[in-house]
Amino acid sequence: MEGKLSRSAKKLASSPIQELSFLAQSCNAVNLAEGFPDFPAPSHIKNAAISAIASDLNQYRHVQGICDLLAKIVKEMHGLDINPLTDVAICCGQTEAFAAAIFAIIDPGDEVIVFDPSYETYEACILFAGGIPVHVPLDPPQWTLDLTNFLNSFTERTKAIVLNSPHNPTGKVFTKGELEAIAGACCSRNCLAITDEVYEHMTYDDAKHISLASFSGMQERTVITSSLSKTYSVTGWRVGWAIAPPFIASAIRNIHVRITDSAPAPFQEAALTALRSRPEYFESMRKDYGSKRDYIINLLARVGLKVQFKPQGGFFLFAELPDDYPHSDVEFVKKLIVEAGVVAVPGQGFFHPNSEASNEEYYCQKRYVRFAFCKSNATLAVVAERFGKILDAGGLSVLH
Repeated sequence: MEGKLSRSAKKLASSPIQELSFLAQSCNAVNLAEGFPDFPAPSHIKNAAISAIASDLNQYRHVQGICDLLAKIVKEMHGLDINPLTDVAICCGQTEAFAAAIFAIIDPGDEVIVFDPSYETYEACILFAGGIPVHVPLDPPQWTLDLTNFLNSFTERTKAIVLNSPHNPTGKVFTKGELEAIAGACCSRNCLAITDEVYEHMTYDDAKHISLASFSGMQERTVITSSLSKTYSVTGWRVGWAIAPPFIASAIRNIHVRITDSAPAPFQEAALTALRSRPEYFESMRKDYGSKRDYIINLLARVGLKVQFKPQGGFFLFAELPDDYPHSDVEFVKKLIVEAGVVAVPGQGFFHPNSEASNEEYYCQKRYVRFAFCKSNATLAVVAERFGKILDAGGLSVLH
């Protein structure tokens, strides 16, 4: 009966996170794999959701006020004039907004440029639409964009590019120079862009998030996708949005309605409270996550993992296995779960090697492990205690 599966379904491999979840549960491992906070969401936002439910806002609905607020926020942050009536589509999280954008734009055979490593959902959506992902590698250890390589990746079939900044899994924030080059390429080649900006408020040190849509000629060819999930610690609420030129936003809304009809009504209502958060909220969040970032960097370095890139944004850290470590990232994560009771994500699931990749490039793609630091201080303290046992037993040699 497996022959009854669609071609798209057959192309998708199982998620590394899913494959390791059973082992992690059986070992009672601390979860540094999945990108969700394990601490409470802000009280004022939770109370707004509770109030909405108590007020019977529990049926299908579209909260136009979210669109109005988003238009105001985008104007303040990026200087973009957004028509809240025509340019915004509310969806069930950024994931659905991104998928609907791909389905609205991509036809079978269209090529879509994706920067590698990348979040696995991007490739899956492109494949579902019949598109062809074209992976352009970011160069470690700083994950810089080789502009020559990028420009050479365009063909007559290139329809769009996907940009995630701040970046999952590396924590890179694309520089103004890189964004200018990407914008210039899109304009000169009449190419669309779909951005994932869910970590837009999480930047550290001197890094600053700049939306690709804010560059000359890009607003009319960019779909911005984002959500409440990361900024407000409500990943389970599934309220996201796409901001796009009217003809694309309309198509996204039509697709969204036919897939899920509407985002959860009480959480849409609570989104109004979240989006009105004062600047102090974002400043406190950045300070807190910056502290957690520094803590996990020091912790991983102590046990012998290589941290050559300090995340500039988001809440993930992409650590590298030591040169003398004899096993792959998958084997390391399995041993980490069993021996230390901590679960992370093997990095190779974020890479998409092409037929031109060298043996050395294939090897390097199996040398990274992603850790999420969006966890409570108590959770991170438990991780430190468990890693301490590894140190007492001889360091990473225990995991050989």
